[in-house]
Amino acid sequence: MYVFSIKISKLIAYLSEIAYKNPMHAALKPVQTLIQQAVDTVLPPRCVITGDIVDKQGMITPQAWAQLNFIADPQCGKCGIPFDFESFEGLTCTACLDRTPPFETARAALKYDDASRDMILRFKHADQTHVVLAFVPWMEKAGAQMLAQADYLVPVPLHRWRLLSRRYNQSALIAQALSKKTKVPTMVDGLLRIRSTEVQGYKKAAARHKNVKKAFVANPKREEAVKGKSIILIDDVYTTGATVKECAKTLMKAGAKRVDILTLARVVRDDLDF
Repeated sequence: MYVFSIKISKLIAYLSEIAYKNPMHAALKPVQTLIQQAVDTVLPPRCVITGDIVDKQGMITPQAWAQLNFIADPQCGKCGIPFDFESFEGLTCTACLDRTPPFETARAALKYDDASRDMILRFKHADQTHVVLAFVPWMEKAGAQMLAQADYLVPVPLHRWRLLSRRYNQSALIAQALSKKTKVPTMVDGLLRIRSTEVQGYKKAAARHKNVKKAFVANPKREEAVKGKSIILIDDVYTTGATVKECAKTLMKAGAKRVDILTLARVVRDDLDF
């Protein structure tokens, strides 16, 4: 039964990816909905933190909710890393003062810690895609200012070989769900990953930046749409920022007016090697 659930979940995510990439495949959406309803009846969605059955509105149990650490002010006016002290609006952290990021602002809903890590890894690698609906209000609140002036949401892309093996791009699923709620359109193929990079894993900051250097290009079919626009780049986790910074550089080079970063979670660690 578990294997069946995994295969069906991957099919649903794959149909969703196709439908959003090409309007000609919109006819697949009713099929996707019917399959999802059937799976929810036979295999009800479960909280990705506790494993308890949840309804479609809840997604996460109250017990799991209490374990999550949400990011709020005070935080760096640029990269959004939370401060341990009271500060005035717009105060920039020393890392951003030392080296100005290629994006305008970055915000995240959660701290990446034990509770959020398990949730995100199950969403990312174990086909627990239903939990994306829980992410939307968190990210909408965290990115309220940037969403108010955004023209497009652009997810960080996967290389085609990794997309084939995983069947879905978790960043694209987040962007699509957020777009449905906020009405900010998604440009799911605005960026292309042209090089299959190594998994960032335990690489330090310098190695991470080297690993993703020149790994992305703006989609030639979308360059005119990008020019002069305010873009929000969507990803699941901001660690050192290597990936989103490289993507932001690529979008700015393609003519975007500004690029902001919105992620579900971010690493908050004093000893992080930036």
